Amino acid sequence: MKLCILSRSPRCYSTQRLRQAALDRDLKVKVLNTTNFSIDLRSGEPELFYRSKRLSHYDAFLPRIGTSITYFGTAVVRQVEQMGIFSANNSNGIVNSRDKLRCMQILSRHDIGIPETTFVQNRRDVLPAIERVGGAPVVIKLLEGTQGVGVILAETNKVAEAIIETLHSAKQNVLVQKFVAESRGRDVRAFVVGDRVVAAMRRVAQGQEFRSNVHRGGRAEPVTLDPEFERTAVRATQIMGLNIAGVDMLEGNDGPKVMELNSSPGLEGIEHATGLDVAGSVIDYIKDQVRFPDIDVRQRLTVSTGFGVAEVTIPAASPHVGRTIKESGLREMDLVVLTIQRGEIEIPNPRSSRKIEAGDHLLCFGNLAAMKEMIPAAPKRRKRLKPLPESAAAVEKETAVRAAANQLHDD
Repeated sequence: MKLCILSRSPRCYSTQRLRQAALDRDLKVKVLNTTNFSIDLRSGEPELFYRSKRLSHYDAFLPRIGTSITYFGTAVVRQVEQMGIFSANNSNGIVNSRDKLRCMQILSRHDIGIPETTFVQNRRDVLPAIERVGGAPVVIKLLEGTQGVGVILAETNKVAEAIIETLHSAKQNVLVQKFVAESRGRDVRAFVVGDRVVAAMRRVAQGQEFRSNVHRGGRAEPVTLDPEFERTAVRATQIMGLNIAGVDMLEGNDGPKVMELNSSPGLEGIEHATGLDVAGSVIDYIKDQVRFPDIDVRQRLTVSTGFGVAEVTIPAASPHVGRTIKESGLREMDLVVLTIQRGEIEIPNPRSSRKIEAGDHLLCFGNLAAMKEMIPAAPKRRKRLKPLPESAAAVEKETAVRAAANQLHDD
């Protein structure tokens, strides 16, 4: 098996460890500078060139794309995907996680804990937005900052407003997040590979610094994650479309709060803190995937017109609630339930004896029209009557009084 590591830093700790782990497992491996690729596009024949020479055969790519080359780097990864070569992380996942706003937007529609976040552009919207996340102190973040750069704690509303206005004047887009006080100076990094957390550490800031990043002088220590934190890290990684990720979480009073996901997580801090062979876990995963790759059913399971994969949420009023999958008649409707998402619990390939509950999210393959029929019609919004102007209201009132008087007179 031949592996290509996409990296502009062949001498950095992470790249060296991944390369050595591949060699230790008898893989052929090369580290290639992402910016030295050329992308050629022809009908039915996508190709890659490296230093103006056609790229030789590789079985897998491991992208380590830095923020400064996100656009070009993900274009190279996308070309790898079009050529049918396995990539440890796909281009969409890298793009989704790289932009902090996009990341929060995607996670917000799922039952994943995140800090309350707001994003504004207009100056007059800044203070109301800060109030909506609970008021100062708030955390202000540049959308594509890394290693703690571009993360500022504003202690008062006025300071927050001034910082945001300054950054906006410099053409910088920023997020404003609620400050989780109980996690001040601490966070958790879970290193996810595939469907499991292979290592985790707690990062603790030093002195008055509230950022716990190791690059900001934070101290790293090994930690055994609660099952809830493990599930959150793995699910956030999958929702984001990644296979390998560093998931940063705050330890809130009400559970884990996902701050961000890193598609090219560093290895030095977590390997030194835990003593685990994280690089080896990454390479073992890539080997397994090349031999027997996962398939994204949402993209691949479409065999004929009118059939596909979709997710259906079961409302409380659904006739399917309380029935087993067999009793529900879904199979007779040409629907196969692939997975049931029930709160934090995921039930893959559920048995026909599994009961359906209100609020279940069913990932189904089958007749799309039948799936649409399972979704109740949205209630019609009643039109709100506009209040009459005072003069018009007075006229209407007087008319009603006269009508009543006339009725009495007739009687």
